[in-house]
Amino acid sequence: MSTRRRSQVTGLRGSKAARVQNAVRWSRRARRPQFGTRNVREPFAPPEDWHEPREDGKGYRTVVQAPGEGYCHVVTPQQVRDRLATVPQEFLKGLEVVQFSRMTRKKQSFPCYGMQWGSTLYLYPLEESLEEWFTVPPRTEVYNESRMYGGRWDEPSTGSWRLTWTKPAIEDFYLNNILIHELGHLIDDRNTGYQDRERFAEWFAIQYGYRATGGAEGRRTPKPRRRHHVK
Repeated sequence: MSTRRRSQVTGLRGSKAARVQNAVRWSRRARRPQFGTRNVREPFAPPEDWHEPREDGKGYRTVVQAPGEGYCHVVTPQQVRDRLATVPQEFLKGLEVVQFSRMTRKKQSFPCYGMQWGSTLYLYPLEESLEEWFTVPPRTEVYNESRMYGGRWDEPSTGSWRLTWTKPAIEDFYLNNILIHELGHLIDDRNTGYQDRERFAEWFAIQYGYRATGGAEGRRTPKPRRRHHVK
């Protein structure tokens, strides 16, 4: 399966087809069901495996599915556990499952990085090449956000845009952006509107993800020091 993205880019991994938006409202870069917005005339296809909330206060567990041919999980359950151990622990009270989901043919049509549904956070695999292909140029905010975490954009040919990650950069992006963004959705019990929920999750990811791990200064590549030879 080609890694080329054939959808229009409105978020970091492409927008969703109009027929899907009629059934479920999606965020700009992550899939998260917005119940109440569904068109009742359309059939509802669950976007993921549903984990019934236990509400027993016993903490969260991880579920790891095979990523799929040509794909890989870019972070490990231990990395996720270590990262979540650093956030204020009251944020984790409603979290019960972190699922590393498989990539299927259907999901390739609606690619995303992460999703929050119920008490579960879902993280999606990336191409093993760590390269993502798009058929339209990225919007300014998309370009800037990916570069904040070390993503590199180029245009190898006319009408073809590529986003390339290094292993440290994509791990940073998932652990300090996607994971924290979806956690923000989980704890948001005040906002009900789509835009308000997105704004809160974006703020939460910046505050408890990007800035909490050093911000721009912490991600700046050190310049090599010049050595002076004494004659």
